[in-house]
Amino acid sequence: MTGSGEDWPNDGLDVAGLDFGFWVSGVDYIAGWRAAREAADRLNRALLGAGFELSTVRAVASTNQDGGGVVRLAGWPGAVNRLAGLLETLADTDGGAR
Repeated sequence: MTGSGEDWPNDGLDVAGLDFGFWVSGVDYIAGWRAAREAADRLNRALLGAGFELSTVRAVASTNQDGGGVVRLAGWPGAVNRLAGLLETLADTDGGAR
């Protein structure tokens, strides 16, 4: 998945977070990361389709300490608030699924 340029993963959003750390020897992180990458790419395509710029909000593939895939949403507060508003509207029109 590409974004605003070749350096889009490092375009100002800190996606490592506080739990960023070292990998444990013997844990297969690649399989979990690949699954997370596919899901993150799908979400990023949906965000692009909804008019978001990946430089303001995006899904990022990661793994947990056990090697399980994790998708994290990283974004600027304004873009995340806009996304939350869209999801709230969807919930309201989908029978009040809040």
